[in-house]
Amino acid sequence: MPKILLIEDDIAFCKLLEKFLVKKAYDVTIAFSAAEARTAVKNESFDLILTDLRLPDFDGIALMSEFKDSYPDIPVILMTGYSDVNTAVKAIKNGAADYISKPFNPDEVLLVITNALQTPKEEEEDLVEVPTKKKTAKKAASTSTENEFVRGISIASKKLLDHIELVSPTDMSVLIIGESGTGKEIIAKSIHQQSQRKNNNFIAVDCGAIPKELAASEFFGHLKGSFTGAISDKMGYFEAANGGTLFLDEIGNLSYENQIQLLRALQERKIKPVGSNKEINVDIRIITATNEDLREAVKNGDFREDLYHRINEFSIQSPSLKDRDEDLMVFADYFLEKANQQLNKDIIGFSPEVVSIFQNYNWPGNLRELQNCVKRATLLSRGDFIDSDVLPAEFFQIQKQQPAENGVFSLSENEKETIIHALSKAQNNKSEAAKLLKITRKTLYNKLKQYNIE
Repeated sequence: MPKILLIEDDIAFCKLLEKFLVKKAYDVTIAFSAAEARTAVKNESFDLILTDLRLPDFDGIALMSEFKDSYPDIPVILMTGYSDVNTAVKAIKNGAADYISKPFNPDEVLLVITNALQTPKEEEEDLVEVPTKKKTAKKAASTSTENEFVRGISIASKKLLDHIELVSPTDMSVLIIGESGTGKEIIAKSIHQQSQRKNNNFIAVDCGAIPKELAASEFFGHLKGSFTGAISDKMGYFEAANGGTLFLDEIGNLSYENQIQLLRALQERKIKPVGSNKEINVDIRIITATNEDLREAVKNGDFREDLYHRINEFSIQSPSLKDRDEDLMVFADYFLEKANQQLNKDIIGFSPEVVSIFQNYNWPGNLRELQNCVKRATLLSRGDFIDSDVLPAEFFQIQKQQPAENGVFSLSENEKETIIHALSKAQNNKSEAAKLLKITRKTLYNKLKQYNIE
């Protein structure tokens, strides 16, 4: 299977092309910058390099020349959104195997790659055995098979990952704060699986689903006959998590009485099942989560201050999807892979129109809404790509146009005026304008043509 290094800073386009090439039986490693590409080439041997002409940290032609000097046998194909004959000639003179203009069609991609891979290098390989380097290059959107933790590439994601790695090896109590649907339980599982308790139980409890009358029994267990309905002995969550981690989701929903019971158990690390006189020692780590401001609840007298400090030895913010724009298509692609497996489908990716719609949607339900949307769209799609006709109706409801604030633009109503404003702000740099508008360069070019903007 030919191995390709794909270097492209447009995440949505990069993931789409990766999917397409993988489906065509190529082994693809992606890099979003020249720095990532250099690391990948050092750690892995490739049959072909496919690189964008314009990268955020380096010039594509210069990078190609650098690779040709160090690895003269690896063919390099340049991609660009700017159909410039002079650039194409310059690239080929500098050693490019070929040149592709964006937007390009799949048949053209396959033809160019096939031709480039036919460059003879087998003779040298017969004389000198080329050692296969251990594959250590990391993809930006790598996932853990154990807990489905997706490593995003945004600043918010990197901060989250740093905090998880920092606190996991300790035994500190962690409070995870974030909106509903942001993946707080996944964060808690990741902390557990990177801790010294990873070989013991991780017990997750939804505090909002426990009636206050039954909370003591649920947390600490009970003996048979201790109350009406107790037809057998029951082990509580604390004992079940002994030696491991107890995750209490939406802890702010516990009644004041239940908070007192929980505080006592956390202070003494001992529990007493309902109906029993015998105390049981427990060794557990507590991770809690909330989507409300517990400090405000403490001020209002709804949450005990001593319990708050007990569970909040270290706090982690679980970012909302709108705070991690760069991660949107990384997560969408991950959820598509998952949906393909669950539904026995083979969808390659998302159409440019859908990518644009996703990037301009507010995602009030965060990752949970994105996962549900992608799974539904995967089920309904009949072609190779997810198109706009399988998206829910709420994606097409007209949103009120917001003025540009802090350099952030929104494409909804008055598209033409917003695009002109963005181009002006970016001094007519289309790549920068596309970033301001949160759309791909290809989408921007299509809209420039649509509105006859020069």
